Amino acid sequence: MSLRLKTILGIAIIEAILLLLLISMTLDYLRETNYEGLIKRASTTATLFATTSKNAVLSYDLASLESFVNEVLKNPDLVYARVLGPGGQVFAEAGDKNALATPFHSDTEVETVHDSIFDTFADISEGGETYGRVEIGLDIKSLKSTIDEAQNKSATIAALEMSLVALFSLILGTYLTRQLKFLSAAAKSISSGDLGVQIPVKGQDEIAEVAHAFNAMAFSLKEVSERRDEVESQLKELNRSLEERVSQRTEELVLKNSELEHANREIKDAQAKLLQSEKMASVGVLAAGVAHEINNPLGFVISNLTTLENYVNNYRVLVAEYQKLFELKDSMARKEQYLRIQQSINDFDLEFMNEDLTELLRDTQEGSVRVKDIVKGLKAFSHVDQSDEMQLADINECITTTLKVANNELKYHCQLDLQLGELPKTYCLPGQIKQVLLNLFMNASHAIQEKGVINVSSSLEGDNIEISVRDNGCGIPKESISKLFDPFFTTKQVGEGTGLGLAISYGIIVDEHKGDIRVTSVEGEGTCFTVVLPLKPNLSDPT
Repeated sequence: MSLRLKTILGIAIIEAILLLLLISMTLDYLRETNYEGLIKRASTTATLFATTSKNAVLSYDLASLESFVNEVLKNPDLVYARVLGPGGQVFAEAGDKNALATPFHSDTEVETVHDSIFDTFADISEGGETYGRVEIGLDIKSLKSTIDEAQNKSATIAALEMSLVALFSLILGTYLTRQLKFLSAAAKSISSGDLGVQIPVKGQDEIAEVAHAFNAMAFSLKEVSERRDEVESQLKELNRSLEERVSQRTEELVLKNSELEHANREIKDAQAKLLQSEKMASVGVLAAGVAHEINNPLGFVISNLTTLENYVNNYRVLVAEYQKLFELKDSMARKEQYLRIQQSINDFDLEFMNEDLTELLRDTQEGSVRVKDIVKGLKAFSHVDQSDEMQLADINECITTTLKVANNELKYHCQLDLQLGELPKTYCLPGQIKQVLLNLFMNASHAIQEKGVINVSSSLEGDNIEISVRDNGCGIPKESISKLFDPFFTTKQVGEGTGLGLAISYGIIVDEHKGDIRVTSVEGEGTCFTVVLPLKPNLSDPT
């Protein structure tokens, strides 16, 4: 076996082993992270669904359960949803009929799923007693299709890489053995009597040293002019070879650049989908609280309307009595009718009714406006950004709107200290800014175990707008701070967080808005996140 062939085979074998290891590790990591993400999402969705449905199950409110089931099916990739009561009785279900007709078997591993639906459940319990459970199924066809596509692309890349390795190995082997061939041919030429042969010298290795010695021996046998001509010929050949390599390398770079641009577009599309998915997950976490926030004002609005209905009926009775009084001509009859009117006024407590009407109407109007504000804030937050163009927005308005959406998560165990400075409007992506703020508010709320304070402030610092969210919660361990913005890293319990909130927030602020996020924390004392947004007063400088 020649040295050239040994070089080619050795390089190819080493590259093949390393490439197989890299592809195997990459695919394993891809499967593990995607499957873990799916399991976490399924667990979170089921737990949230169980929490939302608990009161309706306890009160046997089947109409609400049907509404909850239909609402939860709006989540992407959710195939079916079912609510079971005590003894496995089906209270409500919706979704794919074939999936609902199939006996339920809870899945724990994505690899073991054979029907392309990941089934999971969550118990509905209160005070340590289980009163039912919810069952959901997530479609994993798209996930498996993505992984299969990754495997196919990896195989294609591996084949292309091995082809390039074979080509480069051939070039390297030819390069390493070329001088040996020249030396062998020159030795044969000298043995045949041709004393004017010269060997081209490249590099500084042992072969080059032998070539130098050989040329020195031949130099003593040939005139200087002949040697010069030989060197010039070699330089021309080298220049031609170099031009070919430069042209080939240029073509390869153009191809790689095109592939990189295509991959970058795909990554941006995936980031946009991930951002909306995380936003809707946050809306789902807040759904139960928002429903409670709406039910409270609606409750007293409905109660006030019932009282108003009674008052209206009383006024109708009085109007009828007065109408009858006006129709009577006999003085005795009119006197008796007047006494009946007075008795009705006393029975209805007309003075109290008149005073209570103003308060009832004012409370009803305030409750209606409160419901309108809550729905408006939730709708604005969940709205999908239609373009990547910056919009002129009020950052303080973004803060207050997001606080209204998150109010129910904060008010029961957090005291809010809001200190908003005077800020100019700036160009930004307001929907994404609200997503970042909601993540920070929710994280601060979760860091407070019982009762605590969340300080939210905004200020103009030079050419930057700074937003600070500070809590006096449990704090973050020092070794975890550097990992906070890594995808899928979370300090929460399994099922309580996706690990994507801060990673997405970092991308929005740093990559999209060219700003910064700073974090300081002392374990056991609290944490402060500071968002820095460059001020963009006009569109002439979009960066």
